[in-house]
Amino acid sequence: MMTVNEYAEQVSEVFVLSDSFLRIKELIDDEASTIDDISDVIIVDPALASTILKLANSSFFNYPGKIDTISKALLVLGITEVYNLVIAYFTQRAFKEANADRAYLDDFWRKSVDCALLIKFFGTSLNIVNAERLFILGLLHNLGELVVQKITPEKISECSSNSLDILPWDKQRAILSFSFGECSAELLKQWQLPYSLIGPIRNQDKEDIAQYTKEAQLLFVAKRIMNSNSVIKQVTYDSLIAEEVLVDLNINKSLINEAIVYCDVERLGILSVLNP
Repeated sequence: MMTVNEYAEQVSEVFVLSDSFLRIKELIDDEASTIDDISDVIIVDPALASTILKLANSSFFNYPGKIDTISKALLVLGITEVYNLVIAYFTQRAFKEANADRAYLDDFWRKSVDCALLIKFFGTSLNIVNAERLFILGLLHNLGELVVQKITPEKISECSSNSLDILPWDKQRAILSFSFGECSAELLKQWQLPYSLIGPIRNQDKEDIAQYTKEAQLLFVAKRIMNSNSVIKQVTYDSLIAEEVLVDLNINKSLINEAIVYCDVERLGILSVLNP
Protein backbone atom coordinates (compact mmCIF):
# COMPACT_ATOMS: atom_id res chain seq x y z
CA MET A 1 0.00 0.00 0.00
CA MET A 2 1.33 3.44 -0.94
CA THR A 3 2.05 5.88 1.88
CA VAL A 4 0.78 9.45 2.00
CA ASN A 5 4.33 10.67 1.28
CA GLU A 6 4.52 8.52 -1.85
CA TYR A 7 1.20 9.87 -3.13
CA ALA A 8 2.30 13.46 -2.57
CA GLU A 9 5.74 12.93 -4.08
CA GLN A 10 4.32 11.34 -7.22
CA VAL A 11 1.71 13.98 -7.84
CA SER A 12 4.03 16.90 -7.03
CA GLU A 13 5.94 15.96 -10.17
CA VAL A 14 2.73 16.23 -12.23
CA PHE A 15 0.83 19.08 -10.59
CA VAL A 16 3.53 21.71 -10.21
CA LEU A 17 3.29 25.35 -9.23
CA SER A 18 4.57 27.54 -12.05
CA ASP A 19 7.84 29.42 -12.28
CA SER A 20 5.91 32.65 -11.71
CA PHE A 21 4.67 31.34 -8.37
CA LEU A 22 8.17 30.28 -7.33
CA ARG A 23 9.52 33.71 -8.22
CA ILE A 24 6.77 35.48 -6.25
CA LYS A 25 7.42 33.19 -3.26
CA GLU A 26 11.13 33.92 -3.52
CA LEU A 27 10.51 37.67 -3.49
CA ILE A 28 8.08 37.49 -0.56
CA ASP A 29 10.59 35.44 1.44
CA ASP A 30 13.30 38.04 0.69
CA GLU A 31 13.09 40.92 3.17
CA ALA A 32 14.95 43.15 0.73
CA SER A 33 12.16 42.87 -1.87
CA THR A 34 9.78 45.77 -2.40
CA ILE A 35 6.10 45.90 -3.31
CA ASP A 36 7.12 47.03 -6.79
CA ASP A 37 9.36 43.96 -7.19
CA ILE A 38 6.46 41.63 -6.37
CA SER A 39 3.99 43.62 -8.45
CA ASP A 40 6.29 43.49 -11.49
CA VAL A 41 6.26 39.67 -11.45
CA ILE A 42 2.49 39.42 -10.97
CA ILE A 43 1.58 41.77 -13.81
CA VAL A 44 3.64 39.72 -16.27
CA ASP A 45 0.89 37.07 -15.92
CA PRO A 46 -2.32 38.83 -17.09
CA ALA A 47 -4.61 36.01 -15.94
CA LEU A 48 -3.10 36.06 -12.44
CA ALA A 49 -3.22 39.85 -12.21
CA SER A 50 -6.84 39.89 -13.40
CA THR A 51 -7.85 37.24 -10.87
CA ILE A 52 -6.23 39.13 -7.98
CA LEU A 53 -7.91 42.41 -8.97
CA LYS A 54 -11.32 40.76 -9.38
CA LEU A 55 -11.10 39.18 -5.94
CA ALA A 56 -9.66 42.32 -4.36
CA ASN A 57 -12.63 44.33 -5.64
CA SER A 58 -15.24 41.72 -4.73
CA SER A 59 -17.54 41.76 -1.72
CA PHE A 60 -15.22 39.14 -0.26
CA PHE A 61 -12.90 41.95 0.92
CA ASN A 62 -15.53 44.69 0.96
CA TYR A 63 -12.95 47.42 0.40
CA PRO A 64 -14.76 50.78 0.02
CA GLY A 65 -12.61 52.13 -2.83
CA LYS A 66 -11.49 50.68 -6.15
CA ILE A 67 -8.31 48.62 -6.31
CA ASP A 68 -7.10 49.07 -9.87
CA THR A 69 -3.42 48.11 -9.67
CA ILE A 70 -1.50 45.21 -8.19
CA SER A 71 0.65 47.65 -6.23
CA LYS A 72 -2.47 49.08 -4.60
CA ALA A 73 -3.75 45.56 -3.86
CA LEU A 74 -0.47 44.80 -2.10
CA LEU A 75 -0.69 48.04 -0.11
CA VAL A 76 -4.36 47.77 0.83
CA LEU A 77 -4.70 44.02 1.38
CA GLY A 78 -1.13 43.36 2.47
CA ILE A 79 1.55 41.14 1.00
CA THR A 80 0.40 38.04 2.92
CA GLU A 81 -3.18 38.30 1.68
CA VAL A 82 -2.14 38.84 -1.94
CA TYR A 83 0.23 35.88 -1.57
CA ASN A 84 -2.73 33.77 -0.44
CA LEU A 85 -4.64 34.84 -3.56
CA VAL A 86 -1.60 33.88 -5.65
CA ILE A 87 -1.56 30.44 -3.97
CA ALA A 88 -5.29 30.01 -4.65
CA TYR A 89 -4.86 30.93 -8.31
CA PHE A 90 -1.86 28.70 -9.02
CA THR A 91 -3.26 25.77 -7.05
CA GLN A 92 -6.48 25.79 -9.05
CA ARG A 93 -4.47 26.13 -12.27
CA ALA A 94 -2.12 23.28 -11.30
CA PHE A 95 -5.09 20.91 -11.08
CA LYS A 96 -6.82 22.28 -14.18
CA GLU A 97 -5.69 19.32 -16.26
CA ALA A 98 -6.64 16.67 -13.72
CA ASN A 99 -7.86 13.47 -15.39
CA ALA A 100 -11.41 13.85 -14.12
CA ASP A 101 -14.63 14.98 -15.74
CA ARG A 102 -15.76 18.56 -15.42
CA ALA A 103 -18.77 17.75 -13.23
CA TYR A 104 -16.54 16.04 -10.67
CA LEU A 105 -14.05 18.94 -10.60
CA ASP A 106 -16.83 21.53 -10.42
CA ASP A 107 -18.31 19.71 -7.42
CA PHE A 108 -14.88 19.45 -5.81
CA TRP A 109 -14.18 23.18 -6.11
CA ARG A 110 -17.70 24.13 -5.03
CA LYS A 111 -17.28 22.21 -1.78
CA SER A 112 -13.80 23.65 -1.31
CA VAL A 113 -15.08 27.22 -1.83
CA ASP A 114 -17.98 26.57 0.57
CA CYS A 115 -15.57 25.45 3.27
CA ALA A 116 -13.37 28.48 2.54
CA LEU A 117 -16.27 30.94 2.81
CA LEU A 118 -17.55 29.37 6.02
CA ILE A 119 -14.20 29.50 7.80
CA LYS A 120 -13.59 33.05 6.61
CA PHE A 121 -17.02 34.14 7.90
CA PHE A 122 -16.38 32.59 11.31
CA GLY A 123 -12.95 34.22 11.53
CA THR A 124 -14.36 37.63 10.66
CA SER A 125 -17.30 37.29 13.05
CA LEU A 126 -15.01 36.22 15.88
CA ASN A 127 -12.69 39.19 15.22
CA ILE A 128 -9.69 37.05 14.38
CA VAL A 129 -6.91 39.23 12.98
CA ASN A 130 -6.66 39.12 9.16
CA ALA A 131 -9.51 36.61 8.98
CA GLU A 132 -9.43 36.63 5.18
CA ARG A 133 -6.27 34.49 5.40
CA LEU A 134 -8.43 31.63 6.69
CA PHE A 135 -10.08 31.41 3.27
CA ILE A 136 -7.02 29.69 1.82
CA LEU A 137 -7.20 26.96 4.50
CA GLY A 138 -10.73 26.07 3.44
CA LEU A 139 -9.90 26.23 -0.23
CA LEU A 140 -6.92 23.86 0.04
CA HIS A 141 -8.17 21.61 2.85
CA ASN A 142 -9.15 18.70 0.58
CA LEU A 143 -6.58 18.83 -2.23
CA GLY A 144 -5.54 15.34 -1.20
CA GLU A 145 -8.70 14.04 -2.87
CA LEU A 146 -7.38 15.25 -6.25
CA VAL A 147 -4.01 13.67 -5.46
CA VAL A 148 -5.65 10.28 -4.88
CA GLN A 149 -7.91 10.79 -7.89
CA LYS A 150 -4.84 11.31 -10.07
CA ILE A 151 -2.75 8.37 -8.79
CA THR A 152 -5.44 5.77 -7.97
CA PRO A 153 -8.79 7.03 -9.33
CA GLU A 154 -10.52 3.74 -8.53
CA LYS A 155 -10.10 4.46 -4.82
CA ILE A 156 -12.18 7.63 -4.88
CA SER A 157 -15.47 5.73 -4.96
CA GLU A 158 -14.15 3.31 -2.32
CA CYS A 159 -13.38 6.26 -0.03
CA SER A 160 -16.81 7.80 -0.52
CA SER A 161 -19.15 7.84 2.47
CA ASN A 162 -22.33 9.78 3.11
CA SER A 163 -23.30 8.00 6.29
CA LEU A 164 -22.79 8.61 10.00
CA ASP A 165 -21.85 4.92 10.30
CA ILE A 166 -18.40 5.80 9.00
CA LEU A 167 -17.51 9.41 8.33
CA PRO A 168 -15.71 10.29 5.07
CA TRP A 169 -12.33 10.98 6.69
CA ASP A 170 -12.53 7.74 8.68
CA LYS A 171 -13.44 5.81 5.52
CA GLN A 172 -10.45 7.37 3.77
CA ARG A 173 -8.13 6.18 6.53
CA ALA A 174 -9.65 2.71 6.39
CA ILE A 175 -8.99 2.46 2.64
CA LEU A 176 -5.77 4.45 2.27
CA SER A 177 -4.31 4.55 5.81
CA PHE A 178 -4.51 8.36 5.64
CA SER A 179 -7.18 11.01 5.12
CA PHE A 180 -7.49 13.39 2.19
CA GLY A 181 -6.67 16.20 4.62
CA GLU A 182 -3.40 14.56 5.66
CA CYS A 183 -2.55 14.06 1.98
CA SER A 184 -3.35 17.72 1.30
CA ALA A 185 -0.87 18.75 3.99
CA GLU A 186 1.80 16.48 2.54
CA LEU A 187 1.37 18.01 -0.92
CA LEU A 188 1.61 21.54 0.50
CA LYS A 189 4.80 20.44 2.25
CA GLN A 190 6.18 19.19 -1.09
CA TRP A 191 5.30 22.58 -2.57
CA GLN A 192 7.17 24.25 0.33
CA LEU A 193 4.19 26.33 1.38
CA PRO A 194 4.10 27.91 4.86
CA TYR A 195 3.54 25.74 7.93
CA SER A 196 0.73 28.14 8.89
CA LEU A 197 -1.20 26.43 6.08
CA ILE A 198 0.17 22.91 6.48
CA GLY A 199 -0.46 22.55 10.23
CA PRO A 200 -4.22 23.32 10.39
CA ILE A 201 -4.89 21.30 7.23
CA ARG A 202 -3.00 18.30 8.60
CA ASN A 203 -4.90 18.50 11.91
CA GLN A 204 -8.41 19.20 10.58
CA ASP A 205 -9.78 15.78 11.53
CA LYS A 206 -8.25 15.29 14.97
CA GLU A 207 -10.76 13.96 17.49
CA ASP A 208 -9.18 16.07 20.25
CA ILE A 209 -9.35 19.20 18.10
CA ALA A 210 -9.52 21.49 21.15
CA GLN A 211 -5.83 20.70 21.71
CA TYR A 212 -4.86 22.26 18.38
CA THR A 213 -4.68 25.80 17.02
CA LYS A 214 -7.66 28.09 16.58
CA GLU A 215 -7.19 27.83 12.81
CA ALA A 216 -7.39 24.02 12.95
CA GLN A 217 -10.50 24.22 15.15
CA LEU A 218 -12.25 26.62 12.78
CA LEU A 219 -11.38 24.43 9.81
CA PHE A 220 -12.72 21.41 11.72
CA VAL A 221 -16.05 23.22 12.20
CA ALA A 222 -16.32 24.72 8.70
CA LYS A 223 -15.53 21.40 7.04
CA ARG A 224 -18.20 19.55 8.99
CA ILE A 225 -20.85 22.17 8.30
CA MET A 226 -19.98 21.97 4.60
CA ASN A 227 -20.23 18.18 4.74
CA SER A 228 -23.63 18.29 6.44
CA ASN A 229 -24.86 20.56 3.62
CA SER A 230 -23.23 18.80 0.67
CA VAL A 231 -22.08 15.27 1.51
CA ILE A 232 -23.77 13.71 4.55
CA LYS A 233 -27.03 15.49 3.83
CA GLN A 234 -29.25 13.35 6.02
CA VAL A 235 -27.59 14.63 9.23
CA THR A 236 -27.23 18.06 10.79
CA TYR A 237 -23.90 19.61 11.69
CA ASP A 238 -24.46 19.00 15.41
CA SER A 239 -24.14 15.28 14.71
CA LEU A 240 -20.62 15.94 13.42
CA ILE A 241 -19.41 18.60 15.88
CA ALA A 242 -19.35 18.19 19.66
CA GLU A 243 -21.18 21.01 21.42
CA GLU A 244 -18.17 21.83 23.59
CA VAL A 245 -16.10 22.58 20.46
CA LEU A 246 -18.63 25.19 19.35
CA VAL A 247 -18.92 26.63 22.87
CA ASP A 248 -15.14 26.97 23.18
CA LEU A 249 -15.04 28.85 19.88
CA ASN A 250 -18.07 30.99 20.81
CA ILE A 251 -19.97 29.76 17.76
CA ASN A 252 -23.73 29.42 18.23
CA LYS A 253 -26.59 28.25 16.02
CA SER A 254 -27.43 31.79 14.91
CA LEU A 255 -23.86 32.42 13.75
CA ILE A 256 -23.82 29.12 11.86
CA ASN A 257 -27.04 30.01 10.06
CA GLU A 258 -25.59 33.40 9.12
CA ALA A 259 -22.43 31.69 7.83
CA ILE A 260 -24.48 29.37 5.63
CA VAL A 261 -26.44 32.30 4.18
CA TYR A 262 -23.18 34.19 3.54
CA CYS A 263 -21.78 31.12 1.78
CA ASP A 264 -24.86 30.82 -0.43
CA VAL A 265 -24.61 34.50 -1.42
CA GLU A 266 -20.86 34.58 -2.14
CA ARG A 267 -20.31 31.12 -3.67
CA LEU A 268 -21.02 31.85 -7.34
CA GLY A 269 -18.98 35.04 -7.35
CA ILE A 270 -15.88 33.33 -6.00
CA LEU A 271 -16.31 30.30 -8.24
CA SER A 272 -16.67 32.48 -11.32
CA VAL A 273 -13.26 34.01 -10.60
CA LEU A 274 -11.34 30.95 -9.39
CA ASN A 275 -12.98 28.25 -11.51
CA PRO A 276 -14.41 29.98 -14.62
